Amino acid sequence: MRWLDTYPKEVKIFLLASLVNATGSALMWPLTTMYVFDELGRTMANAGFVILIQSLGGIFGQLLGGALYHRVGVKKLIIGSLALNAVGLFALPWISAYWVVFICAMGWIGLFSSLSLPAIQAFIGFRFAERRGELFNVIYVANNIGVAIGTALSGFLADFSYHLSFVLNGVTSAGFAIFFWYYLSRAEPDQGEVHLTKRKTVPDGPGVWALLGNTRLYLFMSLGVLFLLFGNSIWNTGVSPYIISEGMEKRMYGLLWTLNGVLIFVGQPFTSWVKRTMARTSTAQMTASAVFYGMAYIVMITMYSYPGMVLAMVLATFGEMLISPATPAFISEHAGRAAPFYIGISGGIGAVGRVIGPYAMGVMYDKQGLIPVAWLATGTAVIAVLGFVLHAVLNRNREVKEYGLDA
Repeated sequence: MRWLDTYPKEVKIFLLASLVNATGSALMWPLTTMYVFDELGRTMANAGFVILIQSLGGIFGQLLGGALYHRVGVKKLIIGSLALNAVGLFALPWISAYWVVFICAMGWIGLFSSLSLPAIQAFIGFRFAERRGELFNVIYVANNIGVAIGTALSGFLADFSYHLSFVLNGVTSAGFAIFFWYYLSRAEPDQGEVHLTKRKTVPDGPGVWALLGNTRLYLFMSLGVLFLLFGNSIWNTGVSPYIISEGMEKRMYGLLWTLNGVLIFVGQPFTSWVKRTMARTSTAQMTASAVFYGMAYIVMITMYSYPGMVLAMVLATFGEMLISPATPAFISEHAGRAAPFYIGISGGIGAVGRVIGPYAMGVMYDKQGLIPVAWLATGTAVIAVLGFVLHAVLNRNREVKEYGLDA
C-alpha cells in the first residue's frame, strides 16, 4: 500500500470516508428485491417496479445534481443530498407497511443518493486537477472494496434484520454528510473553482440549452456508456437464470461477483499497463473498455459453459475498470466550470441503459435463452465502440474552454 504515501492526508481521509459510505450503500441494494418479496410478501413484479422507481430517481438525481452545482454551491448540495438520503433510509422501517409510501420513499432514496454524485466527482476534478485521472481511479477502487465488504455483510444482516441494514446504510450516509461538512468547512477555495459558497460569488455562465447544444463534448460518450450498461445487464438477466436452469449451485453466480470485486483491486497493474501502452488518453480508455466488454460476450457465445462465464467476467471487469474513471476524467479535463453539469448529464444518459437493459434482455432470455442475449450484448458493445471512436474524433484537437463550449 506504499502508493498511498504519495497522496496528501486529506486524500487519504477522503478515501476512507468514501469506502465507509460505499460499504453502507452496499448493505441495502442486494436486499431490496428480497425484502419486497420475503418481508413484504409482494410479487417479483412488484419488486421489479420498486427497483425501476429507485433507478428513475437515480437518473433524475444525476441530472439535477449537475445542474444545481453552481446554483447552490458544492457544500450545500453534497451535505444536503446525503442528509436527505439518510432521512429516507431511517424512515424505511416505519413506512414499509404502507406500500405506496414505501415506493415513494425508494424513489426519494434513489434521487438523493445520486444527487451528490456529480458534485463529488466535480469537486475532485476541481480540487485535485493535477492528479484527477489517477484519483478517480483510486476512489473507484476504494468504493468497490466498500461494495464488496457491504455485499458480504448484507446477507448476514438480512438473516438478523432487514431493517438493521436500512438503518446502518442511513448511518453511513449521515456520517458521510458530517464528514463533508467538516471537510468543506476547512477547505480553501481553489481559485474560485471549488465553489464552496453561494451562486453570488460565481460568474453567470451559459444557459442550460447552450450547454446541452455542445453535443460533441458529452453526447456520443454518454450513448456509449448507455449501451455498455445495457449490455452489462446480461449478468442479471442472462447468466443468472442460465446458471439456475443448468442445475448449478446459486453460489456459482455469487462467485462470479466475488471474482469481479477481487479483480478490481488486484488487476490494477494490468489496467495501468493498458493505459501506459495502448490507451494513454481517457478517450482511448473508453474505446478499450468497450472492446473488453465485447470480447467478454463473444467468449460467452463460443465457450457456453461456466469456465466461459469466468473468463467473460475477467474481461468484462477489465472493461469496467477502464471506463469508470475515464468518463469523469475526460469531462473534468475539457468542460471547465461546466464539468458538474456535464458529469450529471452523462451519468443520467448512461443510467438509462441500466434501466431498460434488464427488461429487454429478460424478455429475450425467456423466449430464446442465453445465446441470443449474448449476441445482443455483443451488438451493444460494438455500438459503444463506434460511439467512443466518434467521440474521440470529434474531440481530438479540442482546447479546454472555461465552460467547455466551442467558440
